[in-house]
Amino acid sequence: MPVVRVVGLGPGDVELLTRRAQRLLDESPVVRLRTRVHPAASGLASTPSYDDLYESAATFEDLYEAIVEDLVSLATNSPNGEVVYAVPGSPVVAERTVELLLARRDVRTVCEPAVSVIDVACGVMGRDPMAVGLRVVDALGATTPLRGPGPLLILQAYAPEVLAMVADRLPGETVVTVLHHLGLADEVVRELTADRLATFVEVDHLTSLWIDGLRTAGDAMDDLVDFTARLRAECPWDQEQTHASLTRHLLEEAYETLDALETFVRAEGSPDEDAATAHVREELGDLLFQIVFHAELGDEEDRFNLAAIADGVRDKLTSRHPHVFGDVQVSGSQEVASRWEVLKRDEKGRESITDGIAWQLPALTLYTKLLRKAASVDLAPLSGDAARQRTLDALAVLDLEHVGARDAESSSDVASAWGDALSSLVAAAQYAGVDLEGVLRDRALRLRDEIRSVERGSQE
Repeated sequence: MPVVRVVGLGPGDVELLTRRAQRLLDESPVVRLRTRVHPAASGLASTPSYDDLYESAATFEDLYEAIVEDLVSLATNSPNGEVVYAVPGSPVVAERTVELLLARRDVRTVCEPAVSVIDVACGVMGRDPMAVGLRVVDALGATTPLRGPGPLLILQAYAPEVLAMVADRLPGETVVTVLHHLGLADEVVRELTADRLATFVEVDHLTSLWIDGLRTAGDAMDDLVDFTARLRAECPWDQEQTHASLTRHLLEEAYETLDALETFVRAEGSPDEDAATAHVREELGDLLFQIVFHAELGDEEDRFNLAAIADGVRDKLTSRHPHVFGDVQVSGSQEVASRWEVLKRDEKGRESITDGIAWQLPALTLYTKLLRKAASVDLAPLSGDAARQRTLDALAVLDLEHVGARDAESSSDVASAWGDALSSLVAAAQYAGVDLEGVLRDRALRLRDEIRSVERGSQE
C-alpha cells in the first residue's frame, strides 16, 4: 500500500524542525509542502508546494481534498511507494489534510512526531498543559460562546475577521493573550481584552490566542450549587427548610423580580438606569436561588437536581421549537404561538389546551391568557375596532347609582354589562399588545406616589 509520511515543520523557526524530519525531507524522492508561507519552509526553496491550489480552490474543503488526492496519486506512483508531506507545526494538531488522509483506505498515513504550537505556547506561557487542563480550540470551529474552564489555546486565528469572531464569543472584559510569531525574532506576547482583540492588526497564520480564565454560566451555577449545599450543611435556618416552607419565598421573590423588571424597563435611558440594572440583577439572582434551593432539596431526596431541571427544560423547549430544531416552516411569531399550544396539549396528553392553566392567576392575566389560547383553536378574536366599540357600548349602559357603594357592598355579582366592558377592554388591549396587568400596576404605583405626596404635604 502506498504511504504518505507526514512531517511537521514546527510552529515557526527552522531550528524547531526535528532531525528525523530534516533527513526525510532531504532523502525522500518525492516531497511536497502544503504551503511555502511558513518560516521553516525557507530552506526548501526547490520543493513543490500546494500554494497554487490556495488561489484556485473555491473553498478550504475543496483545497484540502485536492491536496489529498494529489498526495495519494504521488505516493502510488513514487519510486519507493512513499511521498513525504510537510505541514506547518505538527501533523496531528489542527491539520485538516491529515484528517482526510487518515480516513482514506487506499493509502497508509504515517504521522512523524513534531514540535507543535501547543508545545511552544505552553513554554512561553510557563504552563504544564496536563497540570492546568489546557483545552485546544479551533477559532473557526463554532460561533457559540466559548465556555470555561480555562486555560484555552485558540488556534487558526489568522486574520482580523477571525479575531472579531472570537471576540464575539467572549465577554468583552475577558483578558486574551495574543501569541504571535512565537520563537521568531519578532515574537509578540500581548494581553488585550476581548473587546479590543480585533485591534491587533499584525495578525497572520502564525497567531494564536491564550485565555487563562473564562468565567461562564456553567462555572457560576456549579459554584452556586456547592454554595447551597454548604448552607444546607451548616446553617440552622436553611437546614429546617422544606419544599413547602419555601413556597412563600418563591412567590415573594417572583413578585419582587416582576417589580424590578418593570422599573428596569421604565428606567431605560434615564439617570436611574444603572441603579435599576443593579436592582433587577439582584432580584433575578434571588429568584434563581429559590430554584437552586429546591433543586438541592430534590437532590438530597434522590428525586431531581439542577442538571435534571436544566436538561428537562431544554429538551421540552427543543420539542416545542420544531421550526428551529427540525424541518417545520412557520410564517411568523403568531403561527409559532398557535403551534405551541397544540404541541403542549399533545405533549401532555391533555384533552384541552386549557388544561393545566393556573386558575389562581390574577383575573386580567388569566383572561388575556385564555384569549391567546382561543386564537390557537381558531376562535376568531375581536378586531381592535370591534373591541373598542363593544367596550363603549357596555360602558354606555352601565347603571351607576348617584351614591357610591360602601366597601361592605362590594360584589362580583353584577350586571353583565360590567363583564362586557371589562372583557372587551382586555380584548382590545390584547389586540394592541398591551399588558393591562402591567399598565394597572404602573398606575397603582403612580397613585401610591400621589398618596405619599399628599401625606408629606399634610405633615409639613
